[in-house]
Amino acid sequence: MIFRRAAVAAALMLLSSAVPSQAKHDTAGAQEAEVDYKAAALLFPDLVNSHYAYLERFPGNEFALTPQLQREAQAVEDARSLLTFLERATLLLADHHAITGRSFADSWAVVPSYSDLWIEHIGAGYIITAVREGSPAERANISVGGRLSIIGGMAVDKAVNDFWADLGVDPGDAQRAFAARILAAGRRDRARRLTVVSPDGTTTHHELASMYTQSRPDSLLEVSRNGSELTIAFNDSLGQHDTIAAFDEAMMQARPGDTITLDLTRTPGGGNTVVARAIMGWFARQPTPYQMHQLPREERQTGIARSWLELVEPRENKYHPGPVVVRVGRWTGSMGEGLALGMAELGACIEGDRMAGLLGAIGDFEIGGITVKLPFERLFSIDGIPREDFAPITSCAD
Repeated sequence: MIFRRAAVAAALMLLSSAVPSQAKHDTAGAQEAEVDYKAAALLFPDLVNSHYAYLERFPGNEFALTPQLQREAQAVEDARSLLTFLERATLLLADHHAITGRSFADSWAVVPSYSDLWIEHIGAGYIITAVREGSPAERANISVGGRLSIIGGMAVDKAVNDFWADLGVDPGDAQRAFAARILAAGRRDRARRLTVVSPDGTTTHHELASMYTQSRPDSLLEVSRNGSELTIAFNDSLGQHDTIAAFDEAMMQARPGDTITLDLTRTPGGGNTVVARAIMGWFARQPTPYQMHQLPREERQTGIARSWLELVEPRENKYHPGPVVVRVGRWTGSMGEGLALGMAELGACIEGDRMAGLLGAIGDFEIGGITVKLPFERLFSIDGIPREDFAPITSCAD
């Protein structure tokens, strides 16, 4: 198995384009000719089985293409058809954290970054359990507890079944909910037509703009004060280095006894640990473990488990001694989720709705010149709770 994985890795490297960025335009035709796109497509299952951290989600702990996707892989002949195939093959993972690095204008919206309805398959219905603040769905007065009944003129159950039938999959409940969230988010280049039945039985029809047409906030974060509570809300900025300076400036307004509320309800796009550790460093008295990593690939290759703890370090002349509340929700994703777990380890109270539940930490893997982003590490709280299973309390004030 070790030699097979090594061979797979070598094959993937050979099938990846390696043209320097300054030369890509001049060599586009030659690059296309050098890559065996069909062979790259056929190696996708090996890529997943080599690196994906959650193989137990598949029968026999092994990912395989459906017969439909196998036929599509055999038909791949150029970069465009490879990207089409990879987008569809990645859907088989039913994992919102697994996406391609490139896309088409009419690709499905990325959830949760460009979604505004969180939908669960409960009983026989598709129930709206969260609505994104400031979104087209909220402006249309779609409310939590409503039932999504029609998407694009089609009954939602049929739309979901057709979504999976097109990929050759017989879906379970989790896959149905996954598809419903994608279908409700829609195609990137067009509006969505949704029909919702409210909890009181009222039926309403909506045409909602794509979230890709919505403007982003100009500021990295927003600061407000209510008495002794200083609230710092992040505008999906946990991946931007300038957020560190902006947060430091905001914290200069904090008084020693203030309650600091970190609002992470608008961080669906994740971020990086540099920004997260800079934020947490304000609340650490000493080097403190805040997250546990696990690398399943190494255990599969060697039979020896590998895991480690990541620390947050105090920041010089930057420490707040008062209480901390962290507010989260369905549009708290990836690094936002990691930051919430880390703050819990530092003694903060975490309140709100369940988070996005995105699996693990993602890595970039190139196949045929196209990047595929896959969760390759598992992430846990220090006492072993998987990050995707972490549940906040309803309110820290209770």
